[in-house]
Amino acid sequence: MAGRRHLVVHHDKLLPLELVQPGEWADVEEVTGTPVWVTRMAELGVRSGSRLRVLRQGSPCLLQVGGARLSVRGEAAAQILVRPVRPLAPVH
Repeated sequence: MAGRRHLVVHHDKLLPLELVQPGEWADVEEVTGTPVWVTRMAELGVRSGSRLRVLRQGSPCLLQVGGARLSVRGEAAAQILVRPVRPLAPVH
């Protein structure tokens, strides 16, 4: 399987989602805020243990969550705490 890449989680770095660069993947560690907000994010697939990809930073922040795209506005991206996931070298 030449060219296949694996991802590794950097467990020592917990960041607000707003600091993840476009194109990077991250695992959601915690969603903070009001219970209504946390529940809504969970309904949309953003919950502890889920993996997402930042497509665009800023406001709105555009995310890929599973097969869907999600727009997060304002300071909401700061309420989503993630662990960045980095690709390893290709496996040959």
